[in-house]
Amino acid sequence: MIKNYIIIAWRSLWKEKTYTFLNLFGLSVAFGVAILLTVYALFELSYNKFHENADTIYQVYRTEYTSKGPQPGIAQPLPFSKALQDEVPGVKSITRFNGGSVLASIGENQVHLQSAFVDPEFFSIFTFPIIKGDQNPVSGKSEIALSEKAAKTLFGTKEALGKLVNIFIDEKEVPFTVTTIMEDVPVESNISFDIALNFQSQPYHAYERNVGSWDNSNHEVYLQLEKGISPHQFENATQDFTNLHYQNDIINAKRDGAKPNQDGQYIQQRLLSVKDLNFVKIENGMAVPSRIYPYLILSIAFLILFIASVNFINMNIAKSSRRLREIGMRKTLGANKSQLFFQFWGESILIFLSALIIGLFVSNLLLKPFQTLFNTKATFSDIVSLTNIIGFIVTLVIITLIAGGYPALLLSKIGTLKALKGKIQVNGGNRLRNALIVVQFSIAILLISGTLVLWNQLEFMRNKDLGFNKEQVIAFPLNGKREDFQAMQLLRNELQNKPEVISVSASNNILGIGKDRSTTTSVTGFEHKGRVVKTNILIVDKDYSKTVDLEIMQGRSFDNARASDSLSVLINEAMAKELDEKEPLTARLGIMEDRQYSVIGIIKDFNFQSLDKEVEPLTIFLNPNWNLRYAYVKVSPNNLSDSFNEVKTAWNIIEPNAEFLGSFLDENIDRTLEKERNMTTMITAGSIIAIILSCVGLFAISLLVVSQRRKEIGIRKVVGASVGKITVLLTTDFLKLVVVAFLIATPIAWYFSNEWLQNYPYRMNLSLWIFAAAGIIALIIAILTISFRTIRAAMQNPVKSLRTE
Repeated sequence: MIKNYIIIAWRSLWKEKTYTFLNLFGLSVAFGVAILLTVYALFELSYNKFHENADTIYQVYRTEYTSKGPQPGIAQPLPFSKALQDEVPGVKSITRFNGGSVLASIGENQVHLQSAFVDPEFFSIFTFPIIKGDQNPVSGKSEIALSEKAAKTLFGTKEALGKLVNIFIDEKEVPFTVTTIMEDVPVESNISFDIALNFQSQPYHAYERNVGSWDNSNHEVYLQLEKGISPHQFENATQDFTNLHYQNDIINAKRDGAKPNQDGQYIQQRLLSVKDLNFVKIENGMAVPSRIYPYLILSIAFLILFIASVNFINMNIAKSSRRLREIGMRKTLGANKSQLFFQFWGESILIFLSALIIGLFVSNLLLKPFQTLFNTKATFSDIVSLTNIIGFIVTLVIITLIAGGYPALLLSKIGTLKALKGKIQVNGGNRLRNALIVVQFSIAILLISGTLVLWNQLEFMRNKDLGFNKEQVIAFPLNGKREDFQAMQLLRNELQNKPEVISVSASNNILGIGKDRSTTTSVTGFEHKGRVVKTNILIVDKDYSKTVDLEIMQGRSFDNARASDSLSVLINEAMAKELDEKEPLTARLGIMEDRQYSVIGIIKDFNFQSLDKEVEPLTIFLNPNWNLRYAYVKVSPNNLSDSFNEVKTAWNIIEPNAEFLGSFLDENIDRTLEKERNMTTMITAGSIIAIILSCVGLFAISLLVVSQRRKEIGIRKVVGASVGKITVLLTTDFLKLVVVAFLIATPIAWYFSNEWLQNYPYRMNLSLWIFAAAGIIALIIAILTISFRTIRAAMQNPVKSLRTE
């Protein structure tokens, strides 16, 4: 019986080669793309789930209720973790974490490694498997744990365990012993490092200077809750702890007019699950997990499969009239409904399985280009699990049942006499077909609209005036062994006679995201005229304003000839508003170490943070002897490539063993837009595929309609209808459906686009022309798709058409 079904199915599919190919092509493309998008989305959703204790691990952060509203903060003071564990019940284990980069060397082998300064409890909370060595890493101040990759980088094929590695700390090389080799940190981890060191081994300014101090916060804290303790219970239990240790901050908040939360708290300790770290969105001072992006990708995968399935349903229903006599004969010979259903459904299963196999092959073939295009490390092995496999099988069965089962059910229910006559009422089928075409093109127009909005917003942010020169300035980390001040002096000496170099400067922070992927934020609060003022801090050396082209709105910039400028600051416009001074240039600020600093200039607001943030208050200090970390070189616009090479050569002379990680600031800004660029590319690709699949279906339907109306076309031509009139006649019905799809999709696209744009303080103006363009694109593509066959049919000799009938 089954063999007979397969033979009949194969003959039927081979007989309708054109429609079989179109179905197979559409479904194969849909499966291939959907598999890749699903792999990407599931990989994103899998972040941090590999930890054995993931359900009970949390990052501690706080919400401070200020006069400006609730503000979150993850940086904690040094005594915080021990006090929290001792005073608040429910903490099973707790660890401090301070990530960054360290310079490690063995002889002349010098390399920067991504570092993590942690407490020993870190490795009992998180799951970072140990290959060999001490099972309780970084117990001592002079012990380090290396990843397998870092061990190979430093020691090659030699044994690393027990060997010494010099780490550059406080401007000198400090020897550490390798006591542990661990597996490389999985790519689906928000906590990433190559080398782990004891938390107490940090530089003086990060650890010893702050021991016992609750005033400075510079690291993150993670904890594991005891079983049976919920995050909400723990947060409520921290109120007495907060009232005790943040008493001065609470007094200041009350004095400055802050409004407490519903529980009367001015500072609330909160917990964020480690499983939510990759999806944080700040709302009302709270870290709220938002998985919109991966779910959006899954939705696109579903919509593409849906469009391909709709094509399959439409084509099967449309060409059902060709099989009416076959159905009538089989019923006359005794076939019942169930036998006919399984026969037709079996043909669908054969196509779906073939398409799935081809789709798997295509997705595997395109995996590497996909990874490169979307900058992801997602692979098939990362998402292979029993749950995902079962989910995939269930999804496939459901799609096959609906897309293949519905047409099979319709065909099996046709009466014997109607089938033998070869005539059937198709109005109901036409209504369903038209509805599905409308849905298809609504989805396509929705995706095209989303693509246009994303592209326009991305270009708006890329071309926005950021308040500094991003085209001519090269920035790179001072990642060598020399002190930053000494390295900058030598760099100036190397570049002073280069005509293409305009100016050189340095600061303790990078604009955008550099090649080292490092970003830092330094915020401090101080008393000013009876209230607390908070500001971002930027330390620079001479010529910083000149090098990055900051605009001085009032006053002047730093002048090296004036010794008093060491106790002077520049502030931005946002900081001037924050101070609320009638004459900001007369203000004196008691910011750092109880010193009074004079405001000598106000600079125009510039985007020193990411573009999803409004410009915050900023105070700039002149301190060339500080740990400045990043060099800035402004070059002539004439030959940027040669200028870049000159700067690289100069740095290689100064630090021959340090990698040059230079890039222009516009490249750094582009890196901050990586998420938006990936989303734009993905939705663009989804839109193109959705349009292609919709056109495949439309083309197939047009073939069937032309075939069914061949006699009508011949008669109309005989009585004098022109090719143009016949073409319009055949295409109008389809184009009406596209117009209906546009009317349905536009308000939906407008609503979601507007909601998405609210996430950006700097955003484009949403224009109706964007959505009109999406509709016009869909309409033109539909016309081209249908016209290919209809014009050919209209030009055909009517005698041939009538004779065929």
